[in-house]
Amino acid sequence: MGCCSSDCFVYFVLSIALAFIAVSTTLHSPQDSEPNRLITHPLSSNALTKSNFKAIATLLNISPEIFLSSSTSNTTIFAIEDSSLFNTSSLPPLFLKHLLQYHTLPLKLPMNDLLKKPRGTCLHTLLRHKSLEISTVDKESRTVEVNHVRISHPDMFLGDSLVIHGVLGPFSPLQPHNILQSSLCQSDANRTNEEEEVPVKIDWIRIVQLLSSNGFVPFAIGLHSVLNRIVADHQHKNLTGVTILATPNLVSLSSASPLLYEVMKRHILVQRFTNKDLASMPDKASIKTLDPYQDLVITRRNVVNSSQDFMISGAEIVDPDMFSSSNFVIHGISHTLEIPRG
Repeated sequence: MGCCSSDCFVYFVLSIALAFIAVSTTLHSPQDSEPNRLITHPLSSNALTKSNFKAIATLLNISPEIFLSSSTSNTTIFAIEDSSLFNTSSLPPLFLKHLLQYHTLPLKLPMNDLLKKPRGTCLHTLLRHKSLEISTVDKESRTVEVNHVRISHPDMFLGDSLVIHGVLGPFSPLQPHNILQSSLCQSDANRTNEEEEVPVKIDWIRIVQLLSSNGFVPFAIGLHSVLNRIVADHQHKNLTGVTILATPNLVSLSSASPLLYEVMKRHILVQRFTNKDLASMPDKASIKTLDPYQDLVITRRNVVNSSQDFMISGAEIVDPDMFSSSNFVIHGISHTLEIPRG
């Protein structure tokens, strides 16, 4: 297959793209006097080159200005594996710049500090008004996920002002407008538009009507019967978007069943995820539901005769993006998600 020559070609194209970015950045940057202060030790590049992060090592050497903050010399870089960057040579240079800034923090944050952060912590990036979210923290296994992507190579490089962690994939799908339009951290919405001081209200009644008129009557009845409790339990949690995983059969639960509320919470994600968003998540990624103790898990599979190459806690999305608005999206799934017994 000639993998070596293919890799070299990708790095060459990346070099050309980032050379353009370097020129444009230098013309508008007040930091011309010290453009290379980020790369203070050759071991930072060596650590990346010896692993599967040769592309990021090349980018650091070509255009270190992209990773610099005007307010601090401290930097944390989440390096993306080469395999995930393989096709970025065809993307606009400006998007590539934004992608790299979205993976860079203007602070020094080694793994020990990350493990001390609670789940849900927002990490402000160099990309203006865009933050990352710590989605999983497991101190026992020393595992941290950011935007549902696992840090696979923690503390790959530790310097006086620079930390580099390796991650399994990008924190955002590689689409030019995705990073600019969405962010996991809800605080970003408050920072981008000052007029958005009034909390966003989810149109639950509209969701119930859509479900009922399109064949999901048992699910619509179940959701409607617990709406008051859902609204009461989450009115102070700044819920700005939801994803409904609708099932055609609600496991014979009546509206009076004490389990109904627990089941419904498991079928509602606390963020708006399109099918494309879910498909971009890595294997074993966890997704928050209205039940803080019952996350769902993305599992990858190699299936030829299927429209989906992933499942959500054992269920397949059979009718993706059925209905969508600015703060909710509805997917039809193959069967009811069971509540783990424990």
